[in-house]
Amino acid sequence: MTPNEPEHQSHSHSPASGTPHGHGHGHGHSHGPAAPVSRHLRKVIAAVLIPFALAVGVGLIALWPGGAPSHKPSGVGFDQETQTARVVHLTKVDCADVNAQQQQQMQQQQPTGPGGGAQQAQSCEQATIEVTSGKDTGHRFKTVVTPDASRRYTEGQDVVVAYAPKAPRNLQYSVTDVDRSFPMWILAGAFALAVVVVGRLRGVLALVALAASFAVLTLFILPAILQGSNPLLVAVVGGSAIMLIALYLCHGLTARTSVAVLGTLASLLLIGLLGSLFIGWGQLTGNTDDQTGLVHSLFPGIEIRGLLLAGIIIGSLGVLDDVTVTQTAAVWELRDADPTASRRRIYGAAMRIGRDHIASVVNTLVLAYAGAALPLLLLFSIARSSVGTVATSEVVAEEIVRTLVGSIGLVASVPLTTLLAVLVVSADRAGTGGRQAEPGRAAGPGLGQPGSRRGGRGRRRKR
Repeated sequence: MTPNEPEHQSHSHSPASGTPHGHGHGHGHSHGPAAPVSRHLRKVIAAVLIPFALAVGVGLIALWPGGAPSHKPSGVGFDQETQTARVVHLTKVDCADVNAQQQQQMQQQQPTGPGGGAQQAQSCEQATIEVTSGKDTGHRFKTVVTPDASRRYTEGQDVVVAYAPKAPRNLQYSVTDVDRSFPMWILAGAFALAVVVVGRLRGVLALVALAASFAVLTLFILPAILQGSNPLLVAVVGGSAIMLIALYLCHGLTARTSVAVLGTLASLLLIGLLGSLFIGWGQLTGNTDDQTGLVHSLFPGIEIRGLLLAGIIIGSLGVLDDVTVTQTAAVWELRDADPTASRRRIYGAAMRIGRDHIASVVNTLVLAYAGAALPLLLLFSIARSSVGTVATSEVVAEEIVRTLVGSIGLVASVPLTTLLAVLVVSADRAGTGGRQAEPGRAAGPGLGQPGSRRGGRGRRRKR
């Protein structure tokens, strides 16, 4: 997994050359590829990662679903046949004339005023919708929009309609959502442009890795779970494939990336073990919302508890990649800055960086989960439930387990990945790294120590 990597060029001008600069220019730690490791270490890393990559490939082949199972929409919840449609006409109508629901209740709640508030409240909109896809293209139906409706329509607006084949002809189609494809594509384009402009080639590779991750998720993970494969096993295989593709594609086929892969893998294993332990210990079923219940009713063979654990692993993977890559990069840069530094000094300096990363990442995870569950938390607040009651209810306990297990894995990944990276770069000191620390070829001042290359070369000239 780690082919030969080009060594850094350490450019230094000898005093005898007549150049006005008597100090060396060592930019290896800020330009070009990471410092190489010896062939022996590359073989050791490859001996661990190549069998792992082969196992992931075998798992993909063995569990490959060959597409999602065929399914006839039940018409319940999200499981509906949908088509595209367009609003072709809007007219003002009296709500009472079209038998609008809850109109009487709305009038009782709204105060009447000099401006004729009650009469204004009776004014509804009747939208004529034309189906633009499917076998009933061109079919038109009407829907009423009451004054208290949260969604408004405009003529020419694209919408999404649900089709209920068993309903009467005039009730078979109903508007379920607006078509927001155009603004979403514009936003996605703006995101891609920003990534490419700032990240350049690395940004392009990141977008390719993102597309590959999405492909693994939609072509393998989701269909395999629907086919009845063990969700945990599918998540481990699919998540490992995403990890290998994303890390090596974005950061190169190097020993430094391989160390990040090892750190990420070990942390995922820890998250899987802790998640399995506390999901079982806390007697969490994973069936806490309507969507999960609908999936289980449509596909009874899916193991819902395993689905919960799979979600924890996949959700933690993206942040884990960030932490492990940052830590390995920090160790390599610190070693390049001072090849003579001891393992303890490099580890301590890298951990100081990692502690800051831990503090921000854990807070990010907690706030992300809290933001996603904000409506639920509001409901508990309205009900005046105690903190203990809220925290131990299954729907909240599930999020707590998800957050804390993922956070423990992230925290553990910092010292673990840092240690692996320090062992790799330090084991090579007598090889490629040692050549940069020879007298007359100093690569930079010590970590936290005064001094510079100019001062060092001045002392050598005196000798």
